[in-house]
Amino acid sequence: MRPLHIALAVLVAAVWGVNFVVIDLGLDHFPPLLFCALRFLVAALPAVFFVGRPQVRWRWIIAVGLVLGVGKFGLLFIGMRAGMPAGLSSLVLQAQAVFTVLAAMVVLRERPGRVRLLGMAVALTGIVVAAVDEGASGPLTGFVLVVVAAAFWGVSNVLTRKAAPPDAFRFIVWVSTVPVLPLLLLSLLFEGPRADAEALRSLDWGGGGAIVFVAWISTVLGFGAWGLLLRAYDASAVAPFSLLVPVFGMTSAALLLDEAVSPLRWCAAVLLVGGVAVTSLAGRRRAARSGTPVPAPRAARSRPLPDASASRTPN
Repeated sequence: MRPLHIALAVLVAAVWGVNFVVIDLGLDHFPPLLFCALRFLVAALPAVFFVGRPQVRWRWIIAVGLVLGVGKFGLLFIGMRAGMPAGLSSLVLQAQAVFTVLAAMVVLRERPGRVRLLGMAVALTGIVVAAVDEGASGPLTGFVLVVVAAAFWGVSNVLTRKAAPPDAFRFIVWVSTVPVLPLLLLSLLFEGPRADAEALRSLDWGGGGAIVFVAWISTVLGFGAWGLLLRAYDASAVAPFSLLVPVFGMTSAALLLDEAVSPLRWCAAVLLVGGVAVTSLAGRRRAARSGTPVPAPRAARSRPLPDASASRTPN
């Protein structure tokens, strides 16, 4: 990759990492489901007028929109509101790679090789270590919700693979239109119209800035740049940069939110990121040896949609 494009890939990973800090700040202004709905509303509705009509069947757009937008992001925002730290959230969500493989085994009848199974075991060990650390220092409910969010992300990755969109950015824009109404209805049902109205009435520069960042900077610009890199280079060259997201997420949370990073949490980070790297890269090397074209990793195509990254990663 050219140095300029390497810098762009690192910048996108940094934006997606810092995005968890911005989500944490935005949750001080909005109920989680309302905040999630506003994120997709601001990101998707203006963008659909510029990307053209969707290139896949609506059933795939609706399915991915519900699983990714409502399931993954809804639970992520609720989990962080329940006390899950921003930095740890950016790390635990990387478990989506493991859940993607598990979902592919069930839905696509794929059989991972030994190296990939080893990577999954290492990553799951990292989750256990992170759970022990979080259980000793904070509420475990938020942790469990973020793990379930990662599982939803994994399912959405497999659905995205089944959809096989020719333009990943256009696909994620249309997918982002789907969760808006369900999230708004769920917010009215569980968070209440009074809480939603109060949050909107008291909207200030901080809340507005959080919406703009997670919607336009993280989602639209982040995935636009990521899509540009995927069109210029093989996915195997671009995807590893997504492993920098939890590095930037944990670092920015420590610097901006004063989140403590215990030695046990660093151990979990090494295990989880290392296991995800083995799980993700082993499959691509195996496909390359067999001559099978390898699609871009879902974590890189979908995050925010954190990011699946594919979006993979959107977050």
